[in-house]
This record gives sequence, structure tokens and C-alpha cells, in this order.
Amino acid sequence: MNKLIPLCICLLIFSHCTPPTSSKEEASVLEVAYGRVVRIDSFASQYVSARNVDILLPEGYSPQKEYPVIYMHDGQMLYDSTNGWNGQEWGVDETLGKLVGEKKVKPCIVVGAYNSGKGRLSDYIPAKPFEKLASAFKDSIRHDLRRRKEGPSTDIVIKADEYLKILTQELKPYIDQNYSTLSGKDHTFVSGSSMGGLISMYAICEYPEVFGRAACLSTHWLGIMSPEENPIPASYVQYLAEHLPDPATHKIYFDYGTETLDQYYEPHQLKVDSVMRLKGFSPNNWQTQKFEGANHSENAWKARLHIPFEFLLSES
Repeated sequence: MNKLIPLCICLLIFSHCTPPTSSKEEASVLEVAYGRVVRIDSFASQYVSARNVDILLPEGYSPQKEYPVIYMHDGQMLYDSTNGWNGQEWGVDETLGKLVGEKKVKPCIVVGAYNSGKGRLSDYIPAKPFEKLASAFKDSIRHDLRRRKEGPSTDIVIKADEYLKILTQELKPYIDQNYSTLSGKDHTFVSGSSMGGLISMYAICEYPEVFGRAACLSTHWLGIMSPEENPIPASYVQYLAEHLPDPATHKIYFDYGTETLDQYYEPHQLKVDSVMRLKGFSPNNWQTQKFEGANHSENAWKARLHIPFEFLLSES
């Protein structure tokens, strides 16, 4: 039986972006370096639990213009280091402000959907690869998720398919109706890190008609199991081989570092890269980058965020 991933690593995966903010923090006005943030408190869904959504409108936002939209996971970690669990942030506003100011990308809207706290892993574990695992492994993962949950919950459901419905069937229609967007897939992108990288990969494969581009930083190929004798990465590789979108109309970015959790990713990413080439992806529509010395943290992603943003927002 496969061992669960060691406690110190579990804490990084599970605690990463999970504790909910206090009501005082939710009510506060975010100060950002570029544009302005509009917050939807407790955006309701018929599929998953309600969650806050932060919408970054670009500097000079005008209803007379139309803007691409990036949907990002773990929305509480995007702009404000005091809003998350570890005092770090992605610096999305600073990065976009610099790129737009240098005319490297055009202005866009960023929609940051908060994670659901203790339900984060259930929301972000890709469901179809999970269902292909042997029953013993699925039961082990469910047991671990149940152990992490507060309260007397007995049923643990992998809810990635439902989570993608809040993005595609509820949140995106709301954004397109209330803001001036370029709503087609060529201008609708998805991005995240770690488990957020996994769900971004899953999103562009499950909804290629919605998302034309995806950025998956420090993609957590391990799931929540230890690196040894772990069947989960192979399930993702097989899933990609069967479900990758058309390279003629989609772009995908992967990356990884070499420290902390990221040290385990390279062998699995290399297998993913082989599948990408086999399926016709090339440097025009796919990148995988390795960052020596980079660890698994918002600070690390902030330092290189300009690279996937340029790749996603490039007109080429």
C-alpha cells in the first residue's frame, strides 16, 4: 500500500492557501499597485461551496473596450500578502502593471476565485484521472481527505468537475455579463500553481471550448501521496495523452523549480513533455521551464510570473 506523502510535505500542499480570511479582512479594500479590485463576497454556486471572488480591473478600465480574462485559483493569494496563510502573495497587480507599462502585453481582467479552505484538495484533484486509480489508492486518498476535514463528515467526494462548473457555467457568464470582456476561448485563460496547476491543466482539457490557454506553475503531479510508488502521476500522463486540446488552437505553459516540493516534479514533467510533443505541441504553443533553486512558494511564483503572463497574453 502506498504511503501518504510525509507530514511536512502534506502541510505545504494542504495548508498552501487554505485558511479562510477573517470577516475584517474580507471587508477591507485591497490596495493594489495597478488597476483596482472589485470583490464579490460569497459568490454562490449550485455545484460547490460559496467563495469570495476578487476581480482585478486594469488601469483605465472602460466599458467601451473589451478585455481578455485570466481565471486564477487560490484568489486570496494574488494581491495581498496579509490575506493569505503564509504572508506571501503572487504580486499579480505589480506584474501586470509592469508588463502593460512596457507594452509587452495588453490590459486584461483577472478573476481570482478563492479556494474553499479545507475543501481545496477535493476541489482541485482532477476527477477523471482519480477515478482511473485502483480502489485501494482511491480509498486511501479519501481517508486522508476525511482526516483533514473538520466535523463529522463521512463522505468525501472529489469535486473537481463541480468546481470547473462554477468557473465555466456560473462565474464566467457573470463576468461576461457584468464586465466588458472578449468572451471567446482565444481570450479566456486559466492559471494556478501546485494543486492549482493541476486544476488548470484539467480545465483546459475538459473545457477546450472555454479556455484557450493555461499556465500551470509548479504543477503538483504527486497528488497527496509520497513520491515513491505513487500511481497518481502516471494517471495524469495518461489523461493528458487522451484529452489534450488541439495544439492549433491552444497554448499551455508548465514550469517547476528544484527545491522543497518542486524537487519531485522533474521526472513526471519530462513524461508530460513527451506527451506534449507526441500530440503536436511545439514552442509556438507550449513551454516547459525549469527554474534552478526555486522553491514551492508564492514568492517563487511571483518572481517568474511575468513569463507565463507574457506567454498567455501574447498575440502570436
